[in-house]
Amino acid sequence: MDPHRPDPRSRAVQDRRISRIPDFSPVPLCARADGWTPLRQAEFLGYLAETRCIKTAAERVGMSRESAYRLRRKPGAEEFVAAWDVILGVASSLPAKVTLDGLFRRIRLDRYRPMLRGGKYFGTIRKPDNRAVLKALARLDRIVPPEHVGGKGPEGDGK
Repeated sequence: MDPHRPDPRSRAVQDRRISRIPDFSPVPLCARADGWTPLRQAEFLGYLAETRCIKTAAERVGMSRESAYRLRRKPGAEEFVAAWDVILGVASSLPAKVTLDGLFRRIRLDRYRPMLRGGKYFGTIRKPDNRAVLKALARLDRIVPPEHVGGKGPEGDGK
């Protein structure tokens, strides 16, 4: 463990108030009404920011502490984990490079931002990930050869 990083259970972290939770793309899972839906993931992060207690936050959304830790370990949970770590003040290293598949997943799943007012969680905003759309288009533009741009044939005669 990094000696410069505070223990997430310490009083300094418990007393630290966060004013803004980073938005995130939810962990992609099979749809289950009693599972970790995207909204339930966002609510968990909101309650985590409010209470600083993983068990309490999980219970408030009807889940267990153990299932929250299992969710952290799922593939595609990088943004969820990063938001969790920011809330507890243990933000890790820079995020990994996002692949084209990752960008398409972010486009499909939208972005969620839990909102706090006066240190209390009061709701979540869901919005499309326009940055992911623009990044995906830019990458696709680099992949497509220039002769295919503009709908012209190889001879440039428009056929």
